[in-house]
Amino acid sequence: MPNPVVHFEIQSSQADALKSFYGDLFGWRIDSSNPMNYGIVDTDSEGEGIGGGIGDAAGGVNRVTFYVQVDDPQAHLDKAESMGGKTIMPVTAVMPDVVIAHFSDPEGNVIGLLKAVEQ
Repeated sequence: MPNPVVHFEIQSSQADALKSFYGDLFGWRIDSSNPMNYGIVDTDSEGEGIGGGIGDAAGGVNRVTFYVQVDDPQAHLDKAESMGGKTIMPVTAVMPDVVIAHFSDPEGNVIGLLKAVEQ
């Protein structure tokens, strides 16, 4: 598959409560021991499914986002805009080896783009 879904994200104004909720509900291990207190979700699915994260809502807007792996996030933002989408977050390095971007589709759903940068 050329552009797989590789990550999900749950953002909430009550992120800590949702970490407990989803951890208890599904048995997920959630590690927030990082400077952003971002909960890295390990679904312990033995090679099936994808991992994700639970974090604070930007601007207080709760949402669920999935991330699609692409080779050129800017090209995909441009294409989405040409098709009626809107850039929500420009291409941004979030770690030394990962860049992401967000766009909304014509109905307002937010989709993430992710590129792992080879070092």
